Amino acid sequence: MALRTQHAPLQHHLHRIGKVPSPSCPHCPNTNETMSHLLLDCPSYRRDRHELATALGRKASSLPFLLSDPLATQPLVRFLNATQ
Repeated sequence: MALRTQHAPLQHHLHRIGKVPSPSCPHCPNTNETMSHLLLDCPSYRRDRHELATALGRKASSLPFLLSDPLATQPLVRFLNATQ
């Protein structure tokens, strides 16, 4: 649920609620760490993203699919666990 409501513990959200000084991604200093950045763009998670794409195909690049389709749940959980 936190993923869909953008309340996941990512820098962008934590900065918005005053918990961290910057919304920037720890790996990409000039980019806010948002759900979209984490799941679709951050180069630090390219290998993990490839595994997600292997499991889900082209739909792995669709944020709405990743956050709402039950077929994406298990691969997405594996991706998120790998990125911690």
